[in-house]
Amino acid sequence: MPEVDLLPVPPVPDLAALLPRLRRALDGGAPVAPHPAGASEPTLPRHAPGALPDDLALVVGTSGSTGTPKLAMLRAPALAASAHATHERLGGPGQWLLAMPATHVAGIQVLLRALHVGTDPVVADMTVPFGPAPFAAAVARLDPRARRYTALVPTQVGRLLDDPVGADALRSFAAVLVGGAALPPTLRARAEAAGVALHATYGSSETAGGCVYDGRPLSGTTVALEEDGRVRLGGATVADGYLGRPDLTHAAFTVDRDGARWFRTDDAGHRDEDGRLHVDGRLDDVVVTGGLKVAPRPVEEALLARVLGVREAVVVGTPDPEWGQAVSAALVVRDRAPRPGIEDVRAALRGAVPDHALPRRVLVVPQVPLRGPGKPDRRALSRMFEDLD
Repeated sequence: MPEVDLLPVPPVPDLAALLPRLRRALDGGAPVAPHPAGASEPTLPRHAPGALPDDLALVVGTSGSTGTPKLAMLRAPALAASAHATHERLGGPGQWLLAMPATHVAGIQVLLRALHVGTDPVVADMTVPFGPAPFAAAVARLDPRARRYTALVPTQVGRLLDDPVGADALRSFAAVLVGGAALPPTLRARAEAAGVALHATYGSSETAGGCVYDGRPLSGTTVALEEDGRVRLGGATVADGYLGRPDLTHAAFTVDRDGARWFRTDDAGHRDEDGRLHVDGRLDDVVVTGGLKVAPRPVEEALLARVLGVREAVVVGTPDPEWGQAVSAALVVRDRAPRPGIEDVRAALRGAVPDHALPRRVLVVPQVPLRGPGKPDRRALSRMFEDLD
């Protein structure tokens, strides 16, 4: 097995150079580890090239909301299984639009899916702030006869739906995959009302990206829940572990007696009466206040649904001398919307969430800090609250 090849990727990738390099990796050449061009070149963990998995094609970083990023090792068959299952679920091959960095699994998978079915992807201009005009300009370069697909994060979808030009562009897609962060029910409802075909995806670098769409696993993927609600994902798209970290690999990955690979996530979830998976959030994001546990996601969804003018909401735990942790809500409000105070928020949420889950602190912020595409940086938000004390 050749050594892992660091692959610098600019904000707007040169597809004429990048796609052949990805194709060689898929066909047995040196595996690639994409990273942002122009940034300092990352240092790969120490590893023995001879010990790398056969058919290793891609080494891609995780972008969890906490912890140190790790590098998941994805073999060519896993990437092919992911692409095949995605197109099967969406209704067949199509042309893909890349509108997020190709250094994250969600972005690089857009290009790999295009390679898998032999279509020419289009890249949006990511040297300018994301918005309806540049997105629509990229959509205009797609083949008007092709079935269209793209992948976005919830914040991008919200910005596009706020503008008629953006909403029109979204409506032209046969499917819009939305991942990286939870898709709020209010945003899904807005998209459905606008005639946009959204699919909420769940997965990670360790599963070659999304492997559960709208609560249903893709073909070849199995979902299991442990007693505490921890989600385990198994199947053909699961990575072969973390580059140079056998300790972390051993803790997160297993192979069952039938030879199936499993990844033990840090997420908690439950199934509804129809068997659909609902992810409640990361286990280490749970806020313990007065000895009671509060999962952030239901509170965040209630904030979006019930507090006037709130566009984004993230709930974190902050130190509190009386309660141990206080439920604290960081809010982004729409332009010209009133800034809600703590009493406004508690009154709006009372009855929608348990009393112990009502926020005790509220902070209105201009934007939510992110780790990876669309994923809120909860540690940074916690520090914002601490800076106010």
